[in-house]
Amino acid sequence: MSNKKTTQKAYENINFLNSADARIIRILAEFLEPQVEFKKLKIIDTIVFFGSARLKSKKEAIIELNKFKTINPKTTPLLAEKLRKAQHQVRMSKYYEDAVELSKRLTEWSMQLPTSANRFIICTGGGPGIMEAANKGAKIAGGYSIGLNISLPFEQYVNKYVPPRLSFEFHYFFMRKFWFAYLAKCLIVFPGGFGTIDEFFEMLTLVQTGKIKKKLLLVVYDEKYWKSIINFDGLIENGVINPEDMQYLSFCNSVDEAFNCVIKHFEKNYLNKKEIELTEPKVALQ
Repeated sequence: MSNKKTTQKAYENINFLNSADARIIRILAEFLEPQVEFKKLKIIDTIVFFGSARLKSKKEAIIELNKFKTINPKTTPLLAEKLRKAQHQVRMSKYYEDAVELSKRLTEWSMQLPTSANRFIICTGGGPGIMEAANKGAKIAGGYSIGLNISLPFEQYVNKYVPPRLSFEFHYFFMRKFWFAYLAKCLIVFPGGFGTIDEFFEMLTLVQTGKIKKKLLLVVYDEKYWKSIINFDGLIENGVINPEDMQYLSFCNSVDEAFNCVIKHFEKNYLNKKEIELTEPKVALQ
């Protein structure tokens, strides 16, 4: 019997790969895995949807509201507050339904393009809320969409509308944000909280500073909501942004308005004759 010891290869050593010293390897893996898959599937650009993970569909919101129908607000103030929140969720569900419809229409439009590549694929953070709505709209249209999920201790999970092949799990926020930005030709920002604002303003800053040189359309969905959350006029009045910086934002207040804005942008900047006259069949995404 041989007493020769077999030495484990570094790339098979799980303890090493999970160590702080191997962090750069994990970062590269989160860069390369999506890149390889996008290249195989000829996905060359995306439409990114940002928005709250906490918003519900109208159906779900109404089911939640119906739990409180028998409450007497005068005798149960705590439950009355929950009732108020449930009522507000029903009102906010409008954005979920709008995201489904907008994603559906954009996917139907992109699927008709006579190109060999898979163009203008819907891309989200892969989780619940507005992310789920956008992935759902693409699936209803008969198309596919991308989910760039992030590992969090709460809230985030991959929704059922993201196909497994286009579902990616990230540990590093910055690498996830890279993939949001790198392929995007349009960003659509629905109402959201800290995470949405963080992603929205990082992309806006990259455009404003010229770090993103392509013509990236930033659609801000529901002007009333966003101007109640962010005082853009105050930023201008205090001299911390220039009035012309507002040109980077396209405020839209309906599905029709947003759809027309996006299509007009693509037709002007990304759909010239040379790009669409391709005869090679598209790669199937199943």
